[in-house]
Amino acid sequence: MSRRYDSRTTIFSPEGRLYQVEYAMEAIGHAGSCVGVFSNEGVVLAVEKKVTSKLLEVSDQSEKMYVIDKHISCAVAGITADANILINQARLAAQRYRYQYQEPIPVEYLLQQVCDTKQGYTQFGGLRPFGVSFLFAGWDRHYGFQLYQSDPSGNYGGWKATAIGSNSNAAQSIMKSDYKEGLSLKEAHELAIKVLSKTMDSTTLAADKLEVTTMLKNKETNEVQVHRLREKELESLLTTSGLLSAQTETSG
Repeated sequence: MSRRYDSRTTIFSPEGRLYQVEYAMEAIGHAGSCVGVFSNEGVVLAVEKKVTSKLLEVSDQSEKMYVIDKHISCAVAGITADANILINQARLAAQRYRYQYQEPIPVEYLLQQVCDTKQGYTQFGGLRPFGVSFLFAGWDRHYGFQLYQSDPSGNYGGWKATAIGSNSNAAQSIMKSDYKEGLSLKEAHELAIKVLSKTMDSTTLAADKLEVTTMLKNKETNEVQVHRLREKELESLLTTSGLLSAQTETSG
């Protein structure tokens, strides 16, 4: 008599696998691509904006990029509703820490709290794992700029360059060959755009299909800030990367 090992999150299969967690990871594989690249000057997060219907009214707010605190931002791949729950918890935890200790929360400490919540949903019956992965970019006085990736199981790790979402394996292979130590912010932008151009589902790469944010330090005030690239800045970046002009010639 066979047993359905995927019916509950708390049952291990004979091979030691938790199928519900693997199903959650599979759901993330169908989401839009998210890319993170670390540089000495800051951290670049770039995501693919998917338009499900021409009739849908486009919102000014992003469904893929979120600011947790002044010094932490994240990119999301997976179920947006699941992400909203965890992001609200992360924002609350960041403000509680700031109120209690009068200083910004360390990036990894915040990520640990988010991942503890994720792990809890894989351990108790009657719950399903969160179908979302995160790329966290941040800065703190302990370790400077940092880039982390987390998955539905509650695991996380620090990365120099990584990708989640659709075609993430192809993106990882491109980064392995192209990433170099000590990248400038401009080179990090170009690498992120190049990876997205190779992994996005759409045939053409345009500014309205991308969203790029940069975590960097203001040289004048020395404060950490999150800068979201505007459409003109994205078009300029695509042109300097040689991607916009090449695609324009192809379409012509």
